[in-house]
Parts: sequence; C-alpha cells; structure tokens
Amino acid sequence: MKNIRNFCVIAHIDHGKSTLSDRLLEFTKTISDRDMKDQALDDMDLERERGITIKSHAIQLNYNSPSGSSYVFNLIDTPGHVDFSYEVSRSIAACEGALLLIDATQGIQAQTISNLYLAIDNDLEIIPVLNKIDMPNAMIDEVSEQIIELIGCKKDEIIHASGKTGQGVAELLEAIVARIPPPVGDPNAPLQALIFDSVFNSFRGVIAYFKIINGTIKKGDKVRFFHTGKEYEADEVGILRLNQEPKKELSAGNVGYIITGIKNSKEIKVGDTITHVEIPCDKGIQGFEEVKPMVFAGIFPIENEDFEDLRESLEKLQLNDASLVFEPETSNALGFGFRCGFLGMLHLEIIQERLAREFDQDVITTVPNVSYVAYTRKEERMEVRTPSELPDPTFLERVEEPYISAQVITKPEYIGAIMTLCLEKRGYLVKQHYLTPERVELTFELPLAEIVFDFYDRLKSISKGYASFDYAPLDYRASDLVKLDIRLNNEPVDALTALVHRDKAEYLGRKICKRLKDLLPRQQFLIAIQAAIGAKVIARETISALRKDVTAKCYGGDISRKRKLLEKQKKGKKRMRQIGNVEVPQKAFLDVLKLE
Repeated sequence: MKNIRNFCVIAHIDHGKSTLSDRLLEFTKTISDRDMKDQALDDMDLERERGITIKSHAIQLNYNSPSGSSYVFNLIDTPGHVDFSYEVSRSIAACEGALLLIDATQGIQAQTISNLYLAIDNDLEIIPVLNKIDMPNAMIDEVSEQIIELIGCKKDEIIHASGKTGQGVAELLEAIVARIPPPVGDPNAPLQALIFDSVFNSFRGVIAYFKIINGTIKKGDKVRFFHTGKEYEADEVGILRLNQEPKKELSAGNVGYIITGIKNSKEIKVGDTITHVEIPCDKGIQGFEEVKPMVFAGIFPIENEDFEDLRESLEKLQLNDASLVFEPETSNALGFGFRCGFLGMLHLEIIQERLAREFDQDVITTVPNVSYVAYTRKEERMEVRTPSELPDPTFLERVEEPYISAQVITKPEYIGAIMTLCLEKRGYLVKQHYLTPERVELTFELPLAEIVFDFYDRLKSISKGYASFDYAPLDYRASDLVKLDIRLNNEPVDALTALVHRDKAEYLGRKICKRLKDLLPRQQFLIAIQAAIGAKVIARETISALRKDVTAKCYGGDISRKRKLLEKQKKGKKRMRQIGNVEVPQKAFLDVLKLE
C-alpha cells in the first residue's frame, strides 16, 4: 500500500486539466503513441465537441521513479464547470490528494476556490500547479503570489508546468510521490469499499467503480451492498485503464471496478458501501452529502407510449450522473412525463442532449424553474416545484423563494457592468474585496430563479470572459411571486407556465407572446396568444389567419355573389376557431426558453 497514490485533478473550467492528464498518461506510457489523442479521457462525443469535461474519469498509471521504486497512481480527472461540482465532490471522496491547477494567464477563478474548499474539507493534501507557463501572456509571478496568499504555501512548493508542451511533468510526478500520503487501511480487515461512480453496459449490466478502504475483494466473492441489502457474486473485479483490466483480487487502498450482473439500475447507489456476505463490516462509509438540485424542469416524451422507455433511459443516465433526480408527473397538455432536478442550465442542456444521442429519446422540456415554499392562511407549509402546484391566491398567505450567495471574481474595470446586471436580477452587493490590485471578489445575494436562465452567459459577455462565477444556497425569503399563464385561443399551455416576480411579469409576458408569434406556424384561423395573471390579461399578440381567396373564380356579375361566398368563409373560420387545435412544435418550446 505504501506505493499507491490516489489523487484527482481539480480546477476552474478551461484551466487545462484534461490536457495535463494527457501528458501524465504519455509520460507514464499508460497509453501508446498510436492510441493517444487530445483529451484522451473525455470519451463522450459531447465532451469533445464542447471542449469541456462532463464526467469525472478514473484511470490507473504505473510510475517508475528515478530512485528505482515503482508506484501505482490512481488519477481522477474532474469537470470544472459549476454545474458538475457534484462529480468533483464524489471524486474527492476516493482520493488522498489533489492537484490544484491554476491557469498562469487567468489566475485564480471562483471555481478554483470552491473546489479547493471541497478538497480541504476532506483533508486532502493539495499540490498547487501553475499551468500554461509556456503562453506569452503568462503572469507567473503575479499568479504565484495569489496562490501563496490563497493556500499559504511556500513559493518553491508551486510546480510550474505546461499541459501543452509537457514541461514540469517529471517534477509533478515526483511531487505526487513525495507529498501525497499513501492510503491507510487494513487488507485483512472486513471488506469496506466505497462506490464513487457507476456506468450501465447493455451486455454486462451495471459496472460500479469503487475505492477499497479496508479488506480485500476477489473474483467470485459473495458481496453485499450495505444500504440496499442486496447480495451478489463478484463475476469480475479489476482496475481502470483506458479499458477495464480484470484482476484476480484487489486489496485496501486500490481503486477498481466490479461487475455483478445487476440489470436493475435501482439496486446500486453511488455512495453505498460494498462488503462481504460472510464477514460484513460494522457500518457503511460516510461518504457523500445528498445532492441538492437547483433547477427543475419537466421532461415529457413526444409520444405517450414512449413513457416507459424514457423512464429506463433516465434510470440508466442516473447511474452515470448521480446528480440527476427525477419523479413521475402528469401534465394536461403533455400527458405523462417526469419532473427532473438539475444542478444548473448547462446540466439540463447536457442531459437533454445525452437522452437524444445515447438513448434515441426525443423529448419536450418545460420552462425550467426552481423550488419555492408556499404558506397557506392556516400556516401549512407546501413545497412548490411546478407552477400548477401553487395554491389558489385566496388561500395563499405568502410564497418564499430560495436565495443564493454568489461569488464573482473579475477585473476592476468590469465592476460597474456586473453590479448593474446583479441589481437588474434583484440582487444586492454584500462584500467587495480586492484579492490583488488587478482582481476583485464581489459577493452578492441573489434569488436563485434569476440566475437560472441567462445570468452566466450575460456575465461572461459583459466581462469579455474574465469574470468567474460560483454560488452556494443560502435560505428562503418571502417574495411577491405570481403565476404567469400563457394561453393560445384561451387554452392554457402548462408547459410554458412560470412563476415570476410581479415586477417582471408584464415584461416577460410581452416577450414570450412576441416570440411565440414569430415561432408558431399560421393556421386557417386566427390565433390569440395571451399572457395572463389569473383572470387579468397583461399581454397579447395575434396571428392572423391564412386566407384563401374564395372569390377568385368569380368574374363579373353581381357583387352579392362575392359577398355570399365571403360570408360563408367567415362562418367557416369562426367554427374552425372554436374547434381548431393549436399545436406547439418542439422547436418553439426550446426557442421560447432561450429568451434574450
């Protein structure tokens, strides 16, 4: 065990984690030159297209030190985006150390600090790495000062590296050996292994990734999952290389995978403990906090008969992405579907994309919203996750909405624009702190509902990409919220219903109506698009009817012939409007959500 090192790579988005991981794989010859490609660990097409890591990836490396010793490294490359921070917290639970990467051209960003605190809370040994030092605009001395101030380390403890050129990788590997402690545990004690991730394979069933804290696991052992109480036989155990590599046995301190032939994805849970059936451990490992979804949206199949397929797809996706939560719900307009909880808008977008690519599921997504708390006149507390759950205004005492503490790190010249944006989003400034003369940290308190849609994109554009953003939930506060209904010919479209602040209801209503007018195809009859609060209509747009020229075949003769035909057409249009159905295409749903 003294020659095992378990560590993860943590950083803000786009600071070069996957590129540096590539160099570590190359240097230790884990991947042959023929198989090597950029971002080798990012195996999803979606990750390669967007250039971001969505899933954490575990891989084992063998390192031969210049001193003559051989070491086994278990490396986990983690995502950097705030929406995937749950992946980071799970990876950290399986490690004893962390490489904290900081981009020499950008300095310390919000997610760097957030991930650092996660690692410190788990008592991990931190190795600060200054990446991209080969860039012409690298600010090596300035950023080194920032790191010293943040972590309190010495200047010679910071490793200067470049993921692009491979500079500093040899020193980094030596620092991992010297500074990160080996795992502690007893190979002869009862088996205790923590599940930190899992994937579904259509041929082999569920494959669980674990870290052994105590004990030894062999192929053919009878194992039990601690929390679910289910018992299975270990058909295969092994280590994680670029492909899975079977082994006869794995002992304490190691990271590996287990295949037990589980076909039902509900029977395995990330954060569970694996133990032996004959000699079980006394208690499960306390690993994870439960995930707290920030954004809720309904996901419905386009055809109702696809409901069960969608359920299976979501269950398989949940295995691989434990931060996705869902429960069944019904909608008047869309039939049966699921209410899903996400960590943010990017997470929602990625899940939708993965459902389409990996499971061939075409779905309709409703307007994303957050979860509110409503109090009735009798002081009964209700959790409101969909606008339709909001009690009638006659019984309603007050509605409380969740607030967050938002941390923005930026350059001083963008403070004005960022403050304007946060005030527009009903937030207020709590603290302003200069980290260095060139970097300032702003702390705001904002309603979570205001950052759900376009806050992150707008923040990036007004700061030319220099502002970084991170947030943590605070509490619930009373707010003047109303239910905004969108109606087509007096029929409410519940997929577009939203809970909004009273001050913004009219503005948002007008915008949605205008957008729908552009997006909906014209019909043979007139369509009235209305935004309403209760019985009061606050905005309206009209799509005029497609008109067929019924008088075209009349030439000359009495005007009364034409009038008769036009009257007949008018009556037909009126009847059509009463029975006509307005179909909202899926593209229109998605485009309405992308309101500027």
